[in-house]
Amino acid sequence: MRTLILTALIAATAMPVAAQAQSWGQVRHDRREIREDRRDLQRDRRELREDRRDWREDRNRRWADNDWRDWRNRNRGIYSRGNWRAPFRYYAFRPGVRIAPTYWGSAYWINDPWRYRLPPAGYGQRWVRHYDDVLLIDTRRGVVLRVINHFYW
Repeated sequence: MRTLILTALIAATAMPVAAQAQSWGQVRHDRREIREDRRDLQRDRRELREDRRDWREDRNRRWADNDWRDWRNRNRGIYSRGNWRAPFRYYAFRPGVRIAPTYWGSAYWINDPWRYRLPPAGYGQRWVRHYDDVLLIDTRRGVVLRVINHFYW
């Protein structure tokens, strides 16, 4: 009887070790699969970012190809400069420059860009008039994203 109990105890302690050895192999395999899935996910995210960048460039290219100048020539009254003055002097801004909020305050916003055939501004962006130029501003950082010189007559 004593040998039977000892044999049962030894078997009871040996079984979890054998099961654990098998599960550790499975755990290693699962970890390897998780690493591979993470790599695949990172690769997919990179490809998605590249696709978005390509899409934006295509959209900008399409807009650049869209001849808004022809529309402006046919509708000169919409683009007339009018009696517009700013309390500051003219600066020729270029993309990438950070400008003060006084240059792109709400008094200078173009609230109806579709009227001028401008592409819609993205989230956190605004089309702004600066004398006869039009600027696309990132309102969160105050950075000029795009400049259209001599937009108004």
